Amino acid sequence: MTPPTDVLLLCWRDTGHPQGGGSERYLERVGAELARRGSRVTLLTAAYPDAPRHQAVDGVRVFRAGGRLTVYLRAAATLAAARVGRGRLAGYRPDVVVDTQNGVPFFARLLVDAPTVVLVHHCHREQWPVAGPVLSRIGWWVESRVSPRVHRRSRYVTVSAPSAAELVDLGVDAERITVIRNGVDPVPAGVGEPPGHDGLRLIAVSRLVPHKQIEHALRVVAELGGRDVDVHLDVVGGGWWDDELREAARHLGIDDRATFHGHVDEERKHGLLAGADLHLMPSRKEGWGLAVIEAAQHGVPTVGYRGSAGLTDSIVDGETGVLVDDLDGLTEAVAALAADPERLAMLGEAARERSADYSWASTADGFAELFDELSGRRR
Repeated sequence: MTPPTDVLLLCWRDTGHPQGGGSERYLERVGAELARRGSRVTLLTAAYPDAPRHQAVDGVRVFRAGGRLTVYLRAAATLAAARVGRGRLAGYRPDVVVDTQNGVPFFARLLVDAPTVVLVHHCHREQWPVAGPVLSRIGWWVESRVSPRVHRRSRYVTVSAPSAAELVDLGVDAERITVIRNGVDPVPAGVGEPPGHDGLRLIAVSRLVPHKQIEHALRVVAELGGRDVDVHLDVVGGGWWDDELREAARHLGIDDRATFHGHVDEERKHGLLAGADLHLMPSRKEGWGLAVIEAAQHGVPTVGYRGSAGLTDSIVDGETGVLVDDLDGLTEAVAALAADPERLAMLGEAARERSADYSWASTADGFAELFDELSGRRR
């Protein structure tokens, strides 16, 4: 498979952004792998404090401009100027575009004369209410009505079968959807054997935003503590919901049993995962759940919600983790595993074995095959 010469990536954040997460890592790892194979890869994304406007990261040219909402306008202006030989990308003509739809796409197909692949990790029906009554209605209308109409001839990529089914529900033809699952980074070389610990060590690796529902993990700790279970929770990640979660921990009286680590580097994150017994992912919605596989690399299984959609792909229920339906189910599943260390270890070992099936090279292979198909059709 020969990757195209010029690949344009569009995403509202990158992994350096304070609120960047798994979806951003997915796009950047694919871009880096394509660049390693000889493509010229360009990423347009939002600016944030202390980030350079232009830099090269893992072989990818990164251009930053705009904020949470204005990034879409700034990217459109950059692409429109490039068509007439102006601006930072004057004369730029990509061979293929990957337009990441984090609720709202960039609508690049209206500005670039190249095949556009719409990358959707999951649909955002459940998340839009956080944006407020007006913006949420507009956002869902754009995502559910406008985007499928504008991209009615475009190919889509998503990361799990449940997310593909959601796109079909929005009117996207199933034959235009390709499922390309996440890869996973190797465990950093500096991560060694964790020190021993007493009791049950839980961990939640997540952006701290409302739809991730980390409050549920806190309530599990409070409930199990009330049953005299020796339990501690490490919360790894940052986000604008951080203060609310810390206040929730204080209100539940578990300050001494919940540690908020904030945003940490990869070595520290994997060190904390290696020292955990069980990973909790109580998210309302996930496209896949990259942290599930990262935890699995350390033999740590995950308990999460069946209704989140994507976790039904990343967790093999009863084999590499446990899927539950609600907070009561989450609490009882954790309590049962705390009381059955042998089953907990069996789940962890199966999760570790499954994690070996995922790599970013395989993910990039999926994109390269799709790009080959698109370039053949174009010719």
